[in-house]
Amino acid sequence: MKKLVNDPKNVVDEAVAGFGAAHADIVRVSLDPVFIVRADAPVAGKVGIVSGGGSGHEPLHGGFVGSGMLDAAVPGAVFTSPTPDPILAATKAVDGGAGVLHIVKNYTGDVLNFETAADLAEADEIEVRTVIVNDDVAVKDSLYTAGRRGVAGTVLVEKIAGAAAERGDDLTNVATVAEKVIGQVRSMGVALTPCVVPHAGEPSFTLADDEIEIGIGIHGEPGRERIKLEPADAIVDRILGPILDDIPYASGDKVLLFVNGMGGTPQVELYIVFRRAAEVLAERGIEVTRTLVGNFTTSLEMQGMSITILKLDDELTALWDAPVHTAALRWGK
Repeated sequence: MKKLVNDPKNVVDEAVAGFGAAHADIVRVSLDPVFIVRADAPVAGKVGIVSGGGSGHEPLHGGFVGSGMLDAAVPGAVFTSPTPDPILAATKAVDGGAGVLHIVKNYTGDVLNFETAADLAEADEIEVRTVIVNDDVAVKDSLYTAGRRGVAGTVLVEKIAGAAAERGDDLTNVATVAEKVIGQVRSMGVALTPCVVPHAGEPSFTLADDEIEIGIGIHGEPGRERIKLEPADAIVDRILGPILDDIPYASGDKVLLFVNGMGGTPQVELYIVFRRAAEVLAERGIEVTRTLVGNFTTSLEMQGMSITILKLDDELTALWDAPVHTAALRWGK
């Protein structure tokens, strides 16, 4: 294992400390318990938004803390859910009196620990609503989940719900917007290589030099099938088919097309993927009106990518376009 780490036990603490030092104008961090909050939290009268999960998916979630997106992120150990205590502490830190929304990826540990933290916050008279992101069409159930997994579509939920909170929506409306995105967003990914979890020191799964895993999860969970490596266009077609069949999409629909790198894939390859995905959508009469390309929901150094499609309407488009200022996403004033 070759990694730029010291003691594997301290990876998350040291990374969070470094993140806080690098982005002190946007966030402040707590190391006991570990969480990240926007520098001006809590914002009085504004719905607070908290997300989190195992580390190793950066910039998800800490990179999305800031104006127009998350108010706090709670990182667990690598690929391991945070416990209820830091989730509760983060919830309290962002409570501005208008309630708090928890955005949770559909992994069993995340769901249970956020649920416990929400119950504890309610006991402290903080109103909490929870939404569960389950955008992965690859598998219905896995070792980690009951139902579909929450993957890269989480970024879009966080951005759009964050914009709704920033414009002053109440907790019910922010949760409704988040659920609307969840209902319209679908994802699927592929792995070309495994990744190495620091405390394990060895690959999380094995692939032959000429094999890829279709439908991989962001922790290296198995997907739909393991096949021989194919040209990029053929891989894109395999992944897009299940996504487009799931809602389904129709000619005339407007969508946001998001090509996400898994951590070890260069941008040149991601744009080859985007090119083919855009071609397929155009052939079906689906108009790509918003785009995102890059490493936003990673799996350490895994080589691979995922494709996410969000069906847009005027409201979701406006909320996506709204200003955001975080370490990983920023546009507008």
